[in-house]
Amino acid sequence: MFFTEADIDLGPVLSSAIKVSAKSLDRFRSVFCAILIASFSSGGVESTGSTGSIGAIFVVVSIVVIIVKISIFYFVCWKRICPSVSPEPQFMTLTMDKFLTDMEREKPIRFNDQQLRLATDNYSNLLGSGGFGAVYKGIFSNGTIVAVKVLYGSSDKRIEEQFKAEVSTIGRTHHFNLVRLYGFCFERNLRALVYEYMVNGSLDRYLFHQNKTIGFEKLHEIAVGTARGIAYLHEECQQRIIHYDIKPGNILLDRNFNPKVADFGLAKLCNRENTHITMSGGRGTPGYAAPELWMSFPITHKCDVYSFGILLFEIIGRRRNFDVNLPESQEWFPILVWKRFDSGQLEELTIACGIDEKDKEITERIVKVALSCVQYRPESRPIMSVVVKMLEGSLEIPDPVNPFQHLMDGIFAGHPVPSQSYTNTSISSGSSIMVTDSSVVCYTPIMRRYEIELASSNG
Repeated sequence: MFFTEADIDLGPVLSSAIKVSAKSLDRFRSVFCAILIASFSSGGVESTGSTGSIGAIFVVVSIVVIIVKISIFYFVCWKRICPSVSPEPQFMTLTMDKFLTDMEREKPIRFNDQQLRLATDNYSNLLGSGGFGAVYKGIFSNGTIVAVKVLYGSSDKRIEEQFKAEVSTIGRTHHFNLVRLYGFCFERNLRALVYEYMVNGSLDRYLFHQNKTIGFEKLHEIAVGTARGIAYLHEECQQRIIHYDIKPGNILLDRNFNPKVADFGLAKLCNRENTHITMSGGRGTPGYAAPELWMSFPITHKCDVYSFGILLFEIIGRRRNFDVNLPESQEWFPILVWKRFDSGQLEELTIACGIDEKDKEITERIVKVALSCVQYRPESRPIMSVVVKMLEGSLEIPDPVNPFQHLMDGIFAGHPVPSQSYTNTSISSGSSIMVTDSSVVCYTPIMRRYEIELASSNG
């Protein structure tokens, strides 16, 4: 290891050495010389030779003191430097110290089943479950709290696909607005992912439940943070990462309600040079997935932009975009927002959504961004770094055109509906699905079908 002036600050070292020599060695020299002078004075000075001897002794003492000072200086330097270059042990078992060391190196750790059983108290503290598997709360011996996601599904192939998708994407990233993957377990009977624990759960708990609410200003901050996380995936990673499942349930909140994009089970890596990617079928959550994911259109990272726009509508209304239990919700909420915006009646919308007057400007900004993100054609949607700037207010937002014109005009009215559609797959509210049947092509107003059929399945 080599040290530069930037690595070692010699000021404190030199100061220490000088203090030691000044207080100790100079006192020694003074006392020693005083004794010599006293001894010579008591015996008298009989010749000039004695005076020369005294001078020689002074010279010798001074040289000795200088040598000792230099030795002390180097000793202090050595003591300051040596502890920082102590060698690491050649072998370490998987202890918590190594766990924390690997965390600092941003390298996912491979755990075994026994370690995770111990941390989760034999998987006794269930946080949530779904089609992907179950999530358990775990605590390591040093108090570090984690969320252990145990994967299960209808086939081993599907489990392994999800496992590889999460480890290969979130495992190689590090951003404040992305959930942190600490490690994983891949054994014959266990596929698990170990994530940082988000104490406040997911965003949907605060949007769709009356007993838990967040102020609109904080919701705006959550929207900005989420956009930053997605922008990092799209534009700052070495390989672009498409999430495919942006929705409130996949936005986790830490202790301070900072958002973290989570659940990369459907994510996919792609080269930046590729303008689009091919897929064997649709994927995502009905109601949030972009139209092109269910049609024979090229797929790009702009599908995440669309899903983020749908999420923004739910932030504005603090409700699901289609809810048959609400009398005023018989119309798809994004279309209702567009009508209010187009007719200059946003103020009525903010009142209906319980948004304060002081948040009127932020609301208009979010509305315009949401309408820009859900444009029907992917190339008409902004990239996420631009979305961040527009939400922050640092970039002017052009007035969006009607993103739902194709629904209102019924441009697909003359086309037959295929006998097999994605709705043959069992879905539930907020569930992510991946359809592998390439014959599935929808020719009807896609977004309205999503919402109506999703609501019907819950009724």
